[in-house]
Amino acid sequence: MIEFASVSKRYLDGTVAVEDFSLVIPSRRTTVFVGSSGSGKTTLLRMINRMVEPTSGTVSIDGESVLGRDPVRLRRSIGYVMQNSGLMPHFTVIDNVATVLRLDGARRTEAHARARELLDTVGLDRDLGDRFPSQLSGGQQQRVGVARGLAADPNILLMDEPFGAVDPIVRADLQQELIRLQRELDKTVVFVTHDIDEAFLLGDQVVILDRAARIVQVGSPSQIMEDPADAFVEAFIGAERGRRALSLKQTPRGTVVVDSEGRTQGILHDAGVPALPRDGGRPM
Repeated sequence: MIEFASVSKRYLDGTVAVEDFSLVIPSRRTTVFVGSSGSGKTTLLRMINRMVEPTSGTVSIDGESVLGRDPVRLRRSIGYVMQNSGLMPHFTVIDNVATVLRLDGARRTEAHARARELLDTVGLDRDLGDRFPSQLSGGQQQRVGVARGLAADPNILLMDEPFGAVDPIVRADLQQELIRLQRELDKTVVFVTHDIDEAFLLGDQVVILDRAARIVQVGSPSQIMEDPADAFVEAFIGAERGRRALSLKQTPRGTVVVDSEGRTQGILHDAGVPALPRDGGRPM
């Protein structure tokens, strides 16, 4: 369990990045910080592994303040995946994945064997292990970044907008891959994004942030969609524009889900669900 207790971060120029933030992040669940630029979400993430030190307050893991931990050892015990993968260009894929293991004293053969297993885990061909990052696609590089983050088998995985720099199709694939990995590996994942749809797809707990990491609402995607806390949340999730207003429509090929503009958003697998009247559907 990760806990923020009255945490603030003020920089020397007077900028307030985080102001009196408190939150409990449950174990073995995915918590998503979502907000616009300047909302403090990345600052919060980096406080967990001491890449950023709080000005006041406490960040603790399983009841122990991270300030009492050696920062290098702490960071090596926590997986970290960033945007643009952050791979070392002069290292092969296999050496990138094995980096933390080697730093922790593992022999090269052992580290490489573990790294090749992790390529399997993230859905990459082992033959890619001998290539350099520049020889991979953006999506492949991000998968390598995830594999590196998982190399030391950490309990906690921090992900800072890891899919923001790839095209929408690859991003959708990576999102589904993360859902699969979380189902199989059962980690405590803290994920940062500015995309509310990504937050709702991935998060067990979603934290919507305003300036200086002020929590506007926290809850499951269903709780937030069904009961937005205020006008800010309604605007952020698109409820006030009707973007979330979906309905069912019967077509010759089956039932589809359409938005408020009549655009098809998906296909309903309606086995056992009575067909709708031909003149339209009811709101969901």
